[in-house]
Amino acid sequence: MGNAPRIKSASLRGLLATLAFTAGCPTTMEPPADSQPAMTVALEAVAQGFTSPLALASPSDGTGRLFVVDQVGKIWIVDASGNRNALPFLDLGMKIVTLSAAYDERGLLGLAFHPEYASNGRFFVRYSAPREGRPEEGCNDPAGFIVGCHSEVLAEYRVSADDPDMADPESERILLTVDQPQFNHNGGQIAFGPDGYLYVGFGDGGGADDVGEGHTPDLGNGQDLTTVLGKILRIDVDSGDPYGIPADNPFANDQEALPEIWAFGLRNPWRFSFATAGDHRLFLGDAGQNLFEEVNIIARGANYGWNIREGLHCFDPLNPVLPPDDCTVVDGNSNPLIAPIIEYPHVAEADRSAGIAVIGGFVYRGAEIPELVGHYVFGDYSRDFAMGDGTLFTASENTDGTWILNELAIAGGMGNRIGRFILGFGQNQMGELYVLTTANAGPTGESGEVQRIVPAP
Repeated sequence: MGNAPRIKSASLRGLLATLAFTAGCPTTMEPPADSQPAMTVALEAVAQGFTSPLALASPSDGTGRLFVVDQVGKIWIVDASGNRNALPFLDLGMKIVTLSAAYDERGLLGLAFHPEYASNGRFFVRYSAPREGRPEEGCNDPAGFIVGCHSEVLAEYRVSADDPDMADPESERILLTVDQPQFNHNGGQIAFGPDGYLYVGFGDGGGADDVGEGHTPDLGNGQDLTTVLGKILRIDVDSGDPYGIPADNPFANDQEALPEIWAFGLRNPWRFSFATAGDHRLFLGDAGQNLFEEVNIIARGANYGWNIREGLHCFDPLNPVLPPDDCTVVDGNSNPLIAPIIEYPHVAEADRSAGIAVIGGFVYRGAEIPELVGHYVFGDYSRDFAMGDGTLFTASENTDGTWILNELAIAGGMGNRIGRFILGFGQNQMGELYVLTTANAGPTGESGEVQRIVPAP
């Protein structure tokens, strides 16, 4: 990589604007316009009393049920009438690590229903388990970044043969176990694509800057094709043992890369989703380091630049608060580093909204808010770690492929804002969207809520 072309950061945005995306993604790129409240929506409480609701999924089984993933290890069902079942659909509390109440990025992190769930009852989860042969002591202090904390597990379960509202806890089949060097940057999202394959997100291994113990020296895990860390994987859960590799995966026949890898160069791909219409593009929020947050459209075999770039800017892991004057625009194999469609700063700049961790959402395809149709709706965790102050955003695409960022105002909210930490988003079978929030920075208490995005009064 030392011999790769280099450019001055002043012209980085201009050059990145010429880098082509693959498979239907935009071919031009500009920094987003200043964020201003473009429209107002309201939030309607659907269910409350969760600890830390991170994800929501709705299988295409005709029941209208919502399955809510609580970080502490439980999956709850909210029925079509808005009632939460008395017992969890699945309780993995005994399988996950002991969580830090102050703040934690481990736990039960993801849920995906097989496309044929209505007939086969199969679903998949991502959770953080104690690492085999390593004690948990010392792993619960996020500030310590303890090496050897835990393992990330991808597992398959089946619904009970006797009760559609209960999973069979004995049906677990582990597909993948990945040791994580730190407690944070686990990713956790899993989702089936329109191709029927399962997509799995892994962070860069944690700590900071993609350096240190557990990170590939002089390269970082994000750029290392021999590790799943910092990647999006794509696997076939309907073939192979324990899974198959799709023949058209970009590295399926590459002896120097893992065949599961679909895309790479990511820091912490916390939440991603496929658009349910059009070209079904894969939208992903990749949490930034110190300065910038970004949203990417994920394409086959693409490199999204971490830890060479943070957002549209050059990045120096030895000085993460000062972007270098120049950096490479291609990786060691001469592949272009793909720019995000949206970037926004941590510190307010020229009236652009600030945030500290992007939370990926969904392209809206519901019927209740016509003016939102086709917009990518997502958010930011909070503008402050101490007090919940999350932001709802929309991003809309121009005809030239550039994107415009706007803040969604919340009717009835203090200052038209949500006033809580945003943890995730969900989508029902009708295309309506939900936002998952909590009043606490860590997985503690019962302040977690599921709220539906509805038209403003």
